[in-house]
Amino acid sequence: MRKETLEFLEKHSNNEVSSFAKEAAERKANNKWQKWSRHIALKIVDFMQENNFSRNEVATRLGVSPQYVSKLLSGKINFSLKSIAEIEEKLKINDLVEI
Repeated sequence: MRKETLEFLEKHSNNEVSSFAKEAAERKANNKWQKWSRHIALKIVDFMQENNFSRNEVATRLGVSPQYVSKLLSGKINFSLKSIAEIEEKLKINDLVEI
């Protein structure tokens, strides 16, 4: 039984190196700005719910594609201060990032 198990594992093994360690290190290194990005995404979601806006409506107001709005809402965008200010201005949202 042990020999069969080893043969099975060898036959079905993947020789690719796992990217888990690299991805974990990147998450750790980017943890702070990703936390802010998720916060901004949640504020935009709140705005959308309060105003009954779709992604398309938000995209139109921001002058971007609905796909880009999906990226914004994923909480994984490294926003610049300029882009945060533009979102606040175009959506009339105050304090996306509390300073």
